[in-house]
Amino acid sequence: MIFILLHFFSTMLKLSNLAGTMRVASHTSLRNLSAAAPEMVKFEAVGASKNVALITLNRPKALNALCNQLMTELRDLLQRLDADKSIGAIVITGSERAFAAGADIKEMKDREFSSTYSSRFLEDWCAVSDVNKPVIAAVNGFALGGGCELALMCDIIYAGDKAQFGQPEINIGTIPGAGGTQRWARVAGKSVAMEVCLTGERMGAQEAKEVGIVSKVFPAAECVPAAIKLGEKIAAQSPLIVQMCKEGVNRAFETTLREGLHVERRLFHATFATVDRKEGMRAFAEKRKPQWKAE
Repeated sequence: MIFILLHFFSTMLKLSNLAGTMRVASHTSLRNLSAAAPEMVKFEAVGASKNVALITLNRPKALNALCNQLMTELRDLLQRLDADKSIGAIVITGSERAFAAGADIKEMKDREFSSTYSSRFLEDWCAVSDVNKPVIAAVNGFALGGGCELALMCDIIYAGDKAQFGQPEINIGTIPGAGGTQRWARVAGKSVAMEVCLTGERMGAQEAKEVGIVSKVFPAAECVPAAIKLGEKIAAQSPLIVQMCKEGVNRAFETTLREGLHVERRLFHATFATVDRKEGMRAFAEKRKPQWKAE
């Protein structure tokens, strides 16, 4: 009996040592992986209720130039955040010097037509526009080329007073490929879109606000905090109704007035099937704060 107990404890000790070795190896592997492929996007939950996701583009030496790794990391993170019920709004920002200074030309310069066309290059860069939750761009510094297109994919743009927007692709023998010609034209009109895309000239934050690209302009240091505050206001609403409202506005952006009105009316009618619509109106009548269920 004693022999059996000694054998049992000896076996358990070996297993414990083996598990410890595996944990150390695992941590070492993760450290090596992190060193080999540093994260190009950073994430933290911010706001008083930690219900706003702040995503920071993190390629400072390249002025946050958009490469495949960065955009893949951004796409994957956005998909996770979109499914996270604790997050009500998302803010994307860069550094004070650059939101994103464009696509990584070094990565693109040797591409051939056949592979570029057959692989649908840049199609998966538009993941921001597929997110159900509201996405706010907090833009400081350069938002050029693909960086400008990334900002335009967002639902709302707040800009620091030194921000610069533009589509300089014409200067290197190509054109915008991630929505620049389309979104500029829809938001700012044909004339402005033509001037921006055909000359490659930059537009300051205040002018961008005047043409409708930017919602509000702040001193550079206040841009991200203001975007987070806006995210908190949105996140305080019913997540379900926010998603429906976003769908309605986006339909106005993408279709005719008649079709947009039809969609809006159907979405409005649909709110009457939700628990949150009943709660919202009941809370208003009872002069109290609503308790949203996202149902």
